[in-house]
Amino acid sequence: MATEEIFIGRQPILDREHRLVAYELLFRSGAVKNEAHIHDDLGATANVINHAFAELGIEQALGPCKGFINCDDSLLLSDMLEILPPDKIVLEVLETVAITPGIIERCRDLKTRGFTIALDDFVSYEDKWLPLLDLIDIVKVDVLSMDVEQLTEVTRALQRRPLTLLAEKVDSREQAEMCHQLGYHLFQGYYFAKPVIIAGKKLSHSQLSLMRLLGLVLEDAETREIEGVLKHEPGLAINLMRLTNSVATGVRARITSLRHAITVLGRTQLQRWLQLLLYTNPSGSGDVAGPLLQLAATRGRFLELLAAKVRPGVREFEDQAFMTGIMSLIPTLMGMPLEEILKSVHLSADVQQAIEFKGGTLGGMLQLAEALEQGDGESCHALTERLPGANHLVVNACITQALAWAANIGRENA
Repeated sequence: MATEEIFIGRQPILDREHRLVAYELLFRSGAVKNEAHIHDDLGATANVINHAFAELGIEQALGPCKGFINCDDSLLLSDMLEILPPDKIVLEVLETVAITPGIIERCRDLKTRGFTIALDDFVSYEDKWLPLLDLIDIVKVDVLSMDVEQLTEVTRALQRRPLTLLAEKVDSREQAEMCHQLGYHLFQGYYFAKPVIIAGKKLSHSQLSLMRLLGLVLEDAETREIEGVLKHEPGLAINLMRLTNSVATGVRARITSLRHAITVLGRTQLQRWLQLLLYTNPSGSGDVAGPLLQLAATRGRFLELLAAKVRPGVREFEDQAFMTGIMSLIPTLMGMPLEEILKSVHLSADVQQAIEFKGGTLGGMLQLAEALEQGDGESCHALTERLPGANHLVVNACITQALAWAANIGRENA
């Protein structure tokens, strides 16, 4: 029987404008790095799906995004897929699945049930795929295994069909730009998952003001002083009002003024939203739930929830954990060394040690968050063992709750 110690990871899938549209859900055991160790054991696969959707609430955690799930032939032919929400799930037919008449018929049936079907790890336009290409919606092309000439040839062949093309295993800026030029619709890979898509970006005036505001909050400045800075930055004020009014804050009353927002939120929540606002469009327009914001919000919330399990009842530790998660991505956002950032925002010694050196308990928790983002089951297992009060079920529950929390950011109350 396969191990039930499964960690849930996820890898972002972006569109041509680098907007987050889906996650591939990664089920990893702690036994071997980046291997799920489920094999053909249908019972173990059923447990994973049950834990993820019925118990942990992955459907809610996905928010407006879809979830991609790998399917071997036994899972494709099983009834358990029918318990999944077809509007939220994309079924990935693995490249190891033999394209038999039974598989073709099953895919046709799943399509009529409303599922989106994708073909995983596509590397060559062979005749054996033709019956399936008439049915599926998405082809995930393995960019890493082909040179430019091969990739261009395969891409042009696929573009003769009404398919959505997803470039997977994109590991570099050069690969990303090439696939964009070739006309790919969706993108996935470590290049995006290791949040480097905004590296080297210059700080806007609004973001510099945000850093100043964050410093004022950390110094417990007067409300009127904070409000005064916000009044000189209309874009930031709009964003703060929008995020304050979102369901993520749990605030029921509609916020009508900056002073009201500051008062209702309180200093701890205001500090959090200022940190999150660093990842949004400073102009106050456009999509606030970009991939870096989603990652930062998820990471911060995950560490906060995990902190409550590691040191129950210690609110200060939970606050430090949230700050560790958010601030760990600030150098990526700003494209500048952490040492420069620390000159304007003074962090506690524990948070600074965690971000700079992955030191202490907070540093270990940050490493766990990064391992989950990369689907590294072996590291997840080892890091979880070092944390008191944590196991794979606790970690999965925390990451799922964090995903749900992050998915709510920017969505207004009805």
